[in-house]
Amino acid sequence: MIGLGEYRFIKGLDPVADAFEGTAGTQRSDVINVSGFHKLLFLIIKGVGTTGTSTVTVSACDNVTPTTEVAVPFTYQKCTDPDAPGAVTAVAATGFATTAGSSDLYAVEVDMKALASTGYKYCCLKMVQVVDSPIVGAIVIMGVPRYINSGAAVTT
Repeated sequence: MIGLGEYRFIKGLDPVADAFEGTAGTQRSDVINVSGFHKLLFLIIKGVGTTGTSTVTVSACDNVTPTTEVAVPFTYQKCTDPDAPGAVTAVAATGFATTAGSSDLYAVEVDMKALASTGYKYCCLKMVQVVDSPIVGAIVIMGVPRYINSGAAVTT
């Protein structure tokens, strides 16, 4: 079992009033070197906002800029009710669209096997606005290490 001290928590995007606006309607999380990870979990926190929506994808990147990026498949789960989380859904590299409204949490999980075929060792979450309307939000990243402190490999 992996304990809390085994995860690596990374700030992906600071909380801000128009979180997913970005440059020309595209926002990226911080770009992460995934060399030591088995999986990454991106938590998209949508606070207050009524009509804004975005298309969410995960990119394998060649560097931290990123100069070149390739979208990869992943899974996600939407949670609006803590007692009834949504279904875990596998999506193609084309991603999924968020829904309009406030107080949504999306958990986006990417397995490093999805990046392996690209040859890239960096990864980020990418959000492209579909409906431009401010949303208070943030992105938190949690890395699941390839090896835990005991030295045993993490397996799925």
